[in-house]
Amino acid sequence: MHQWDLSLFSVTPAASLLSRCVSRGAVSQEEIDSVSSKRSPAFSSHLQEAEQRIRAVKQLDELHLEAELLQVVKESADVTHTRSLAGRFQMLQMLSDHLQQLLKELNSLRQRLTTPLGHTHLPVHAHLHRCVLEVVKMSLDFMETLEEKLDSVHSCSSTTDRLSQLSTSLAQLLAQTADLQNLSNRVPQWRDVHL
Repeated sequence: MHQWDLSLFSVTPAASLLSRCVSRGAVSQEEIDSVSSKRSPAFSSHLQEAEQRIRAVKQLDELHLEAELLQVVKESADVTHTRSLAGRFQMLQMLSDHLQQLLKELNSLRQRLTTPLGHTHLPVHAHLHRCVLEVVKMSLDFMETLEEKLDSVHSCSSTTDRLSQLSTSLAQLLAQTADLQNLSNRVPQWRDVHL
């Protein structure tokens, strides 16, 4: 006989286990036959219930994943929506057009920037040069005083914030001292009661 012919008549470990279970009365032959005809290979109702619970948990997990996916789609809808993309595309197109115009004018800009300023002259008459210098000095002084005033305005706003914080801290400190005074007044009364 060939080896294949022997395998048809050999007993598998699962079959020997089932025959021992039937011989000892743990499982009946009818239960084994009914289970083999069913779709589910579970022998007991407990195993079938466990399989149903596992399937329900899997379905619940799938539903949770679908809900999370829908939430992500909802949150990213404003970014991927055609209305917002159209506005962004329009801004990008304007920037691109501007950069193209700058590239076209690059040579003229380069020439204008490389020409020395020494060859240029002021279109002001000679007797007004002194007035122009005074106006330049006055504008520099104005810018310096403007910066000082802006710094003082910024420091005033921070000073008012600090004063408000100081007043709230003072109010909290006064409330805590009042509580401490009440407690210190109760201590002698407590001593008199317990002594």
